[in-house]
Amino acid sequence: MKFFRKLFILLIVTIAALAVIIYLFMLQPSFGKLPAGERQKRIERSQHFKNGSFQNVETTRLLADNASYFTMVTKFFSTDTIREPADELPTIKTDLNNIDDHKPTIIWFGHSTYFISIGGKKILVDPVFSERASPVQYAGSKSYPGTMIYKPEDFPPLDLVIISHDHYDHLDYNSVLKLKEKTKLFCVPLGIGEHLTRWDVDAKNIREFDWWEGDTVLPEVQLTATPARHFSGRGFSRNKTLWASFVLKLYGYSIFIGGDSGYDGSFKAIGEKHGPFDVAMLECGQYDLQWPDIHMMPEETVQASIDLQAKAFLPVHWAKFTLALHPWKEPIERAVKHANAINVRITTPLIGQPFVLNEPLPNTTWWESR
Repeated sequence: MKFFRKLFILLIVTIAALAVIIYLFMLQPSFGKLPAGERQKRIERSQHFKNGSFQNVETTRLLADNASYFTMVTKFFSTDTIREPADELPTIKTDLNNIDDHKPTIIWFGHSTYFISIGGKKILVDPVFSERASPVQYAGSKSYPGTMIYKPEDFPPLDLVIISHDHYDHLDYNSVLKLKEKTKLFCVPLGIGEHLTRWDVDAKNIREFDWWEGDTVLPEVQLTATPARHFSGRGFSRNKTLWASFVLKLYGYSIFIGGDSGYDGSFKAIGEKHGPFDVAMLECGQYDLQWPDIHMMPEETVQASIDLQAKAFLPVHWAKFTLALHPWKEPIERAVKHANAINVRITTPLIGQPFVLNEPLPNTTWWESR
């Protein structure tokens, strides 16, 4: 009897110790903070916030009916698929402080981070310049060799930083800390301002948007938040902050900022309301049949560009981090093949390679030898 009593006490002590360790670990500022106060009251007034969490426009499963988290984790660590490049990726180092303001220029930095320079306005989307897409830099998906050639210090003063949602591969604590002093305005979906204020971003420099809300956020710059089919969360809580795509209009140009999204009817609705677009940045990676509703297959990405009435599209959300089971370059191979088959205009720049709207777009297959 004494043995079982001691075993029970040991078990209770162990569980308590683990709870304390997890609690202290989660107090790290990189996890951010859940919305509270007036910010939470505004969230609760949103028609998209129901039963204590934000809801997608269409019914959305985080996992397919025949999938489980156990099988997902098992496959992630047991698959023999070549999920990372064998060699350093080719890149171009562009002087971001000397871009011609008379040319509408876009530069992609791998995954979902890109820079927009139009009419003298400098805009950065989903800045992630940490080595790992993780709350800590000693664990988590590591960036591919060659992709870490840019850092926050390389950027000129920024007029606007747009963040699509609060996952670690889109909202990076370390990058925000380094960019906040040179950024005039952060525009984010509802609730994400709480993370930013936790990281000492001045509240007057934060604008939060619900889906279909828009405003002239800077002179000549109109921004509208639009639906995406995804989810949010940095800790154990999900969907307490909103996720979004964005419509950016400035100096006569229309740009679609896709964030993360599974395919649904929202793309067509956005295209009908705000299209056509000069270019659409659309996620094209980290998909799997185990989670088909929250990320698009490459062929769906091509279709989304059609729905949006985009003149061209840039596939993003690939070429920097391994967050799914597919081979690292499969997304771009499938997207290019399908786009070419149905005559959809696609651009495939190298990381760091500028391209200019209304000029011939980069269209090389630089990944083939990697």
